[in-house]
Amino acid sequence: QVQVVESGGGLVQPGGSLRLSCAASGITFSYYVMSWYRQAPGKERELVASIGTPGSSTNYPESVKGRFTISRDNAANMVYLQMGSLKPEDTAVYYCNAKGIWGSRTLDYWGQGTQVTVSS
Repeated sequence: QVQVVESGGGLVQPGGSLRLSCAASGITFSYYVMSWYRQAPGKERELVASIGTPGSSTNYPESVKGRFTISRDNAANMVYLQMGSLKPEDTAVYYCNAKGIWGSRTLDYWGQGTQVTVSS
């Protein structure tokens, strides 16, 4: 049984920092590309960071580049999102995603999300 569980969300003031964690079980973690997405009310879900395998190459959209850092610990089946210089527009539900691609077959797993609110 595959489980993807996020934690670490909460309320933070503008300019502050927050670290999200994601624990994945039931998969061969090192085979999966791990990503963080977010969805704000009334908006589409958007990618905020991804980290590949092997080699752990990372990808960020311009909106978070230089402020967010994604990392992974394959031994612990964990992926993290360190968020800094937070802005009110970063307020959203943040989701962890695990994606594995083998030829024409794709396996895609999502967590339940964790709320991040940036407000004074």
